[in-house]
Amino acid sequence: MKKGLIGIIILCVIGLGLYGWIKGTFNGLVASQESVETAWSQVENVYQRRADLIPNLVNTVKGYAKHEQETLEGVIEARANATKVTIDPSNMTAEDLQKYQAAQGEITNALSRLIAVSESYPDLKANQNFLELQNQLEGTENRITVERNKFNETAREYNTKRRTFPTNIIAAIFNFGEKPYFKAQEGADQAPKVDFGTN
Repeated sequence: MKKGLIGIIILCVIGLGLYGWIKGTFNGLVASQESVETAWSQVENVYQRRADLIPNLVNTVKGYAKHEQETLEGVIEARANATKVTIDPSNMTAEDLQKYQAAQGEITNALSRLIAVSESYPDLKANQNFLELQNQLEGTENRITVERNKFNETAREYNTKRRTFPTNIIAAIFNFGEKPYFKAQEGADQAPKVDFGTN
């Protein structure tokens, strides 16, 4: 009788220990996954801020550069296309992130063309509203870089955790998938040209 009771107690202790480990590991993965999703929402916020600045910038340029319709429409179209590309952070794939990054890259390219056009209009370059929008856009580009780096770091921590033994067992059982990273695009070794030539 005593041996049976001791055996039951040992099984209960092992069961409780296993339950505690599974629960702690699972909750740790959930917390890490939530951190990735929070970091992603910050990335979206700064890209949205940039998208919100574009209409004011285009309208300001339009007042001075009426003959640059194609460039202005290119910026508006790139913005519209980029805002259509959304990602569900809980099911994010590398392909999704690549599409998102490509759409945002189109905005960067269109803005570069718009800024190049502004160089031909000295009155535009001296316009206070244009100067303020330039400063806001420059600040936003810096924030984008910071938030993308934070996202990559958070995703790296999550991916490392989910691949580490024995956490990888729980990650596989409960389907905690890998999170992708922002990757440098071709030519990204140089900062995006958002130099507004205000000197």
